[in-house]
Amino acid sequence: MNIHLPLGTWVASAVDWIKDNLGGLLDAISFVVTLLVEGLTHLLLLPYFYVVIVIAALIAWAVRSWQLAIGTTVSFALIVLMGLWVPAMQTLALVLVAGAVAVLIAIPLGIWSARSATVRAVLKPVLDFMQTMPAFVYLIPAIVFFSIGVVPGLVATVIFALPPGVRLTELGIRGVDSETVEAGHAFGATPAQILRGIQLPLAMPTILAGVNQVIMLALSMAVIAGMAGADGLGKMVVEAISTVNIAKGVEAGLGVVLIAVFLDRVTAALGSVGRNPSSLLGALNRRRATRRREPVVAAAPEPAIVQEKELQNA
Repeated sequence: MNIHLPLGTWVASAVDWIKDNLGGLLDAISFVVTLLVEGLTHLLLLPYFYVVIVIAALIAWAVRSWQLAIGTTVSFALIVLMGLWVPAMQTLALVLVAGAVAVLIAIPLGIWSARSATVRAVLKPVLDFMQTMPAFVYLIPAIVFFSIGVVPGLVATVIFALPPGVRLTELGIRGVDSETVEAGHAFGATPAQILRGIQLPLAMPTILAGVNQVIMLALSMAVIAGMAGADGLGKMVVEAISTVNIAKGVEAGLGVVLIAVFLDRVTAALGSVGRNPSSLLGALNRRRATRRREPVVAAAPEPAIVQEKELQNA
C-alpha cells in the first residue's frame, strides 16, 4: 500500500494563496526593504571611502579598544586594496538592515515568551523548526513572493537569524533574580515599570549576546542571499563557485571574514560599553570618576589679609 501525505502540495497552495491575495502587503514589504538597503548602501558608498573607515575605527575604539580600532582600519584598507569596497559595503548594508529587523522582532517576542508560559509553549517548536530547517529552503518561498533581488535574500536572512535573539532575550528576562522582582512588586511598581527598571537592565548582557548571535547569523547568510540575486560579497562567492574561480572566491571569502570580525568584536563589546579601560568611553568615564573623587582644597589666604586680622586681634 502506497501512502503519501501531500504536505508539500499544501504548503505550495498556501504560498500561492498568499501571493494572490496579499500582493499589496508583499509589495509594501518589498518597497520598504529595498528603500532601507539601498539607502544605507548609498550612505556607505560615499565618494570619500576613508570617512567610513574613520567612523568604523572610532566606533571600534569607543566600544572596545584602540587595538581594535587599528585592526579595523587595517581590515577595511585591505578590503579597499583588494577592490572589494563596493560589494563589501553592499553586504554590510544587507547585514545591518537584516540584523536590525531581526532584533526588532526578536526582543519583543522574547519578552512576551518570558512573561507567558502559553506563548513560550507555542514559540518553542516554531523556533526549533526555524533553526533546523536548511537555510536554502527559505529562499524558495521568498523568491516566489519577492522575485530575484535583495528582498528575498533579506527575508530569508531575517528568518534564519531570528531564533537566537528570541531565545537569549527570554533566557535573560527569566534569569533575573525573582527576589529582585518581588521587591519591585512590594514597592508598588507596575509590571511595565518592573520590566523597564529591573528586568531589562539586569538581562541586558544576555540580550546583547543574542544581538551578537543575530548579527553573526545574518552575515553567515550573505552567500545564500547572493544566490537569490542580492548584490555583495555573497554574489561574488556564488559567481566564483559557478566559474571555479579560486582567486575570486578567496578574495570574496576573506572580505566576508574581515567584516565578520569587525561586527563580532563591536557587538560583543556592547554589553561592557564604558567599562573597558582600553576603550575611549571607558577612559572618559574614568576621568569623570577621578574628577568627582578629587578633594576640594581651600585656597590659602593672602599674606596681607592675615597680617590685617592679626593686628585687629591684637
